[in-house]
Amino acid sequence: MGRLSNRRNRTALSLLGLGWMAAVLAGCSLLPVEEQVLKPSLVEPAKATLSLYVVKRANIAKQITGVATLTADKMDYLYFEDSGNKLESIHVKLGDAVQAGDVVATTETGDLEMKIRLQEIAVEKSQITLQQQMMDKSPDDPEVRLKKLDLQSAHLQLESLRDQLKRSKLTAKVSGIVTFLDPIQPGDSVTAYKQLVTISDPSQMKLVYTAGSIGELSGVEVGMDAEVKIKGQSYAGKVVQTPLTAPPNSNKAIQEKNNKSLTIDVKNLPPDMTIGAQADLTIVTEKRDNALVIPRAGLRSYMGRDYVLVLDGESRKEIDVEKGIVAATEVEILKGITEGQQIILSN
Repeated sequence: MGRLSNRRNRTALSLLGLGWMAAVLAGCSLLPVEEQVLKPSLVEPAKATLSLYVVKRANIAKQITGVATLTADKMDYLYFEDSGNKLESIHVKLGDAVQAGDVVATTETGDLEMKIRLQEIAVEKSQITLQQQMMDKSPDDPEVRLKKLDLQSAHLQLESLRDQLKRSKLTAKVSGIVTFLDPIQPGDSVTAYKQLVTISDPSQMKLVYTAGSIGELSGVEVGMDAEVKIKGQSYAGKVVQTPLTAPPNSNKAIQEKNNKSLTIDVKNLPPDMTIGAQADLTIVTEKRDNALVIPRAGLRSYMGRDYVLVLDGESRKEIDVEKGIVAATEVEILKGITEGQQIILSN
């Protein structure tokens, strides 16, 4: 009985120990205790804010603004008429004063001057021979006629050689100062009709405004008023040349510039103004007073259709409109909406 009692006691103690260890292990488990999942908080969606504009009346003007440059009214654009010849020298620098008739650049001519001299001798010999023939024979004699033809041929050859020599020199046609000089160097081949030197007469000057394209000058006409500001002082000007009235020019670069430039005549310019000085320019091409005006951001276009979005209570409504003057930031509305309506501006 004593052994049985001891065995039962040991069994009970073992069970008690296992229970205690299980409790300890349960309390010290490495696995986290599962937390209760929180329900997401309800966030009220933000209301969309509309950018609105109340249609009103105002003055509107379409205008061209930019910076114009003071240039000579009389300018001489110099270029060679033949390609391939080598530049021999340029005799002027930027800012140099030249007189009409001065040679500003030359191309290499080789033995051209010697050929001219030899041809002059040939012409003189033909003249002597003709005179001798005419002393003994009538003007209608075949030999006399042949000598006359020889003399004409010699003259034509001489004129051709002299013309080549003339075309090898760039000669100023006006007196003024050099305002442009191509960076070509002696020994480089010249290109026909490429502007090499520009001489400007500073005694008469005008403002020239050059746009990015001819489309930017739409609506500008000769005779329109121009406001010119120089050093904060305003001067009155007149448009005297537009792309449509510019004279044709054989120089391609000049022609392209004239196709997108305006020339403005300004009276009573400050005496210290020089070629190259700049001025702020404003030309109003179209204006309307007390017009129905909205921001350009309020006008929408699609497939040639112009319309606006009008706020009508809580709803939006598309309304077709007819536009008038389109300025830099505003647009005139001729038909479709009325003063006081609220339009939605595009983002």
